[in-house]
Amino acid sequence: MATVELLISPLPAHVRTARLVAAAVARRAGVDEAVLDEVRLAVGEACSRAVGLHRGSGLGSPVRIALTDEEKLFSIEVADDAPRSTSADAVPGDSRAALDTAETEEDQMGLAVISGLVDDLEVSAGAEGGLIRMTWPTARD
Repeated sequence: MATVELLISPLPAHVRTARLVAAAVARRAGVDEAVLDEVRLAVGEACSRAVGLHRGSGLGSPVRIALTDEEKLFSIEVADDAPRSTSADAVPGDSRAALDTAETEEDQMGLAVISGLVDDLEVSAGAEGGLIRMTWPTARD
């Protein structure tokens, strides 16, 4: 199992770099050439979402991307540090709750796009930030 780790500043211009690196690593891992555009698009959506969450929360910490080549599987994890409140933590008038509501509506479309592009999608979020894990099969025997 080989992993490439990439840290990008939470700036929209750096999303392109993440897409290019993801496509190159996916190609090397054995992802089918016909699927590489889907990998690029999914990574772009996930990274754009993370960058937006960082910027909306005023965070300067980098967005973390891990690209892992496992046996017969290629996975990408995009992690952000933007805290999300759970419904139990939400307090009326709390700006975090308002941000979470706005995030939910806008990000549902991005997550829907990603789910149509990946073999398997896992999304988690909490007080420490969020994680999107996407996987594709590799063509190696």
